[in-house]
Amino acid sequence: MNTPPSPTGAERTDESAVRIGALVPLTRPGWVEAGQQLLAGLELGVREVNDAGGVGGRPLELVVRDTAADPRKAGAAVEELARLGVAALAGEYHSVVARAAATRAQALGLPYLCSSAVLDALTEQPTEYVARLAPPQSRGWRVYADFLLGAGHGRIAVATQPSVYWASGTRILRDCFAAHGGTVVEFDMSALDPAAVCDGLVAHRATALLLLVGHPEPAVPVVEAVRRDQRLTEIVMGAPAGQPEFAEWAKSLGDDGAGIPFLRYLPERLTPLGARVDTALREQLGEAPSFVAFEGYDTVAVLAEVLRSHGTDRARIAESWPRVAVEGTRGRIQFSRMTGSSVWQWAGAPIQVVDRDPADAYRFRIRHNG
Repeated sequence: MNTPPSPTGAERTDESAVRIGALVPLTRPGWVEAGQQLLAGLELGVREVNDAGGVGGRPLELVVRDTAADPRKAGAAVEELARLGVAALAGEYHSVVARAAATRAQALGLPYLCSSAVLDALTEQPTEYVARLAPPQSRGWRVYADFLLGAGHGRIAVATQPSVYWASGTRILRDCFAAHGGTVVEFDMSALDPAAVCDGLVAHRATALLLLVGHPEPAVPVVEAVRRDQRLTEIVMGAPAGQPEFAEWAKSLGDDGAGIPFLRYLPERLTPLGARVDTALREQLGEAPSFVAFEGYDTVAVLAEVLRSHGTDRARIAESWPRVAVEGTRGRIQFSRMTGSSVWQWAGAPIQVVDRDPADAYRFRIRHNG
């Protein structure tokens, strides 16, 4: 990563600026690489808006706060940013953290465009103040289940950790597989070690193991244990939450990390804007951007258009979500009320199942388009 650190203090660098609060995980236990990618996209978007004249002649400014994957820290950051006068909130990668931020933003009447978190229930009650770019977990994980079922997997196992997000994912998978006569067995990684997981896979005759756990611990030791167990040479591993997307995965596991399908939110082909942004992000990051960086860029593209059209009044911004129509890096972005969703949702967000090529762990293969 070559992205320079962004200022995270409360100082105002330009009194005339239109300010956006940015929530990103930049320190452990947050997924730092995801946070860096998200921030890179947000920053590139802001630079390009400002190079094009800003918002009504006023510069756009990010006020960045590190959530460190801590819901309480995120809630406090939302309150601080509201006091600082930001027009809207953007960002966040971790679903449980985004839920805390969305709940607080709703209570404060602060518009929040969630960039990357997927948990279906971002708020307990329907709200006009929150919109989201990433597809809801129920949609993405059903696509993933369809991919596994299509490949002939009817008996899968999941290695899980205690979390609302992992529990939600497990429930979605159970429902999908049960509808096709399949089964899902769960291994609680707070009680089991990798060797016990291997024994359990053999005992339950599972044909696939999904890693619903954090990275690097315990994901890396579980992958290594399965790869080295001669009883499990035919088992398929998967990581629907996207752990193999980031370079840290390949660095940690090398060839062992290849051939593990995961979800990412990119189309088969980027839009012309997306192709240009891809080039700019590669230069900025010093590596290929992840889908999370594109989510960051698209977040700013949407907010800039809303601010140009509706001004900086928070209530007017919230009222504008159903009227958004913006050409993003991955398609045309418009928000609607999807069944079961409490927030405004980009229904057309693209979904792929992808893995790292066993012949080259730094190259991706598209396995399925949802």
